[in-house]
Formats: sequence, C-alpha cells, structure tokens
Amino acid sequence: MLLQGKKILIGITGSIAAYKSIYLTRLLIKEGAEVKVVMTKAATDFASPLVLSTLSKNNVVVDIALQNVWANHVDLGRWADVFIIAPASCNTIAKMANGICDNLLMAIYLSAVCPVVVAPAMDEDMWHHAATKRNIETIISFGNKIISVNSGELASGLFGEGRMQEPENIISYLEENIFRTTDLKGKKIMITAGPTYEPIDPVRFIGNHSSGKMGYALAKEAYLHGGEVTLISGPTVLDVEYEGIKLIKVNTASEMFDACKEHSTESDIIIMNAAVADYTPVKVYEEKIKKKEDNLTVELSKTTDILKYLGEHKSATQFIMGFALETNDEENNAIDKLRRKNLDCIVLNSLQTEGAGFGKDTNEVTIINKDETKIYFILQSKTEIARHIVSYLMTNV
Repeated sequence: MLLQGKKILIGITGSIAAYKSIYLTRLLIKEGAEVKVVMTKAATDFASPLVLSTLSKNNVVVDIALQNVWANHVDLGRWADVFIIAPASCNTIAKMANGICDNLLMAIYLSAVCPVVVAPAMDEDMWHHAATKRNIETIISFGNKIISVNSGELASGLFGEGRMQEPENIISYLEENIFRTTDLKGKKIMITAGPTYEPIDPVRFIGNHSSGKMGYALAKEAYLHGGEVTLISGPTVLDVEYEGIKLIKVNTASEMFDACKEHSTESDIIIMNAAVADYTPVKVYEEKIKKKEDNLTVELSKTTDILKYLGEHKSATQFIMGFALETNDEENNAIDKLRRKNLDCIVLNSLQTEGAGFGKDTNEVTIINKDETKIYFILQSKTEIARHIVSYLMTNV
C-alpha cells in the first residue's frame, strides 16, 4: 500500500464540492495514511469540521489563532508529505497565484516545503475565464500539480466542466504522480490478462470465466513500483487506473499471440496471466447459426501455445512467469508446465480452493521456482496477491 504511513494534509476551501473531501479523508485513512485537515472559514459552511476531525482523528484547524493558541502553519507545511487542496475554489487559486496570505490555509501553502496538489472546483464559465486560466498557469509555473476538473452537473444546475475529480481519482493521482516508487524503474514489463473469445459466428464464441482481475492487479502493482508496463488484455469490463500503463486490447488467442510476439522482445519481465483458449473453431460462420438440427458439431483446432513460444525465444536476460490453474494433481502439473515451457517460475492456483479462481476477488497461490522451491500465500484479495508477486519479482529479477 503506497499510502501506508504517508502524511497527507488536506486543504478544503469554500465550495459545494467540499462534501467530497469527507469521503477523500475516509479513503486516505482506509489506505493507511495519516491525515490532517485545514479549512477556510467559508469551507465550514459546506463541510463539518467535527466530521472531518472524527474521521482523521486529528483536530481540524481553521484560524491562525484560536483561544489564544497559535496554529503553527510552518510546522504543518513541513509535516506533510503532500498538501492537497481539494476542493480549490476559484478564489483560492487566485490567491495562490498572487501570494495573498489572508487565512491559515494560504499561510500553510506559502510556507509548505512538500509537493502541493490542487483539485479545482468551480462553475464552467469561471473555469474557462481568462483570469482563471492565467492563474492556473501561474501556480503550475510555481511547481504545483493540477488535477484536471471533471465534466457533469454543476451546482449552478448547468452541465459542463468544473466538477472536482472524484476522491478515488484523486487517490490514484497521488499514487501515480507523488508516491510511485522506483523499485522497478528501467524494467519493461509485459503482462497478459483476461480470457480470449474464439468466434463461432457473429454472436457466439468459445471462451472462459476469467475476469482479468488478477492480471490488472499485477499491472497496477508493477506500475506503482516504477515498472514500464504493457498490459495485453482479452475481453473484460475492467480498465486501467493509470494513464502510464499501456493497454492493448485483443479478443482472440491469435490476436494475443501477435501482440505478445511484438512486445515480448523488448520486455525484461513477462507475466503470462491470461487464460488463453487452447482451441479455436476451424470455421467461423459469417451469419448466425440457426437452431435447425438436434446436434451441432463444431470442429476445433489448436491455438498457438504463446507461453511455449515465449519460453523458446527467451533471451538470456528475460524473466518469464507463467500461471497454472489446475483441477487435479496441481503441483506436478504445474512443475511439468514450468519445465516444458522454459519458465523461470510458475504461479499455481487451484479451483479446489473455496473463494479462489475465475471471477473471484480473492485468490490462493503458490509460486514454484525452477529448483521446485515453493512460496505459498494464503487466501486473500487479488490486490494483496499481486503485491506479494511483485515483491517476489523485485527480489528475484
């Protein structure tokens, strides 16, 4: 968890979007971050300091001095690993651009030594005004980072640009742009995910129940640790969280083979997690097959064994991790696959384990090395399993 133990200062200004900062605070705490909150007086009309202090487990500060006690803005600006102003009103952005220090939040901003991230929120006409554009450009020139606004229904009742980004997107931005590590920096990593669909006719196909969750979790974790990630994905409802992950979408085993062949040569690490079809129809009907006969025979032919091809063409510096989903004699079958396909290691998961396998949010796996030593991970979320696997790669590649 990249946000575990990170010190995050949230600045909240006078905007109806301030309610989102309550949820942002909750999510950051859930991720293991330590959170403190500073608000402008105007912001307290939109979000409760009591709620925010309860969620953050820290006093919310609003005034430079309260009951003869001075709020040390210098300490707060030096305490934080990042200062995120969300929402940042048009008024506050103008003050930031011009160095106007008339409240505690601005005093902290002007004395902060940590990165400052700004999530604007305002009406569309304000967002597009020449003065706002100039102010945004100015604070960017100071080294601040801007999380671009979203489009949708605004407080004015209009639809357009100006909505503050959702808390989940803000967290993704912090992970990608502030806290991403360099553990795998310089490593090009190719990952496959999801199923393949082998067409029978325009509406039918042969496929499997793979959701792609494990492969997408691996891509996210490898990227957050600095890897240059290319994710080759079969059909799935999932999408990547970060713009830096190169996503290549395919449908069939043949398309996946072509994509893997193209990108594998430049990859340092290859993680083959996709559930690729072993067989594909010999004939694909141009029109939908009508239900006329009692029986229908579909002739199948073998697809190219992508993992075997990559193992045969592996360079001396490449590391290939395969996956094995077995229903019987799991370890022996996985070891046999490891040897036959010239892999460096294989990740075994079993359909025999309740809560593991296709479509589930959890998994139980065993990493088997070339020397047949094993590392076992108990049933847990696929996100956690992905962290274990990437940690393994960081110490073994």
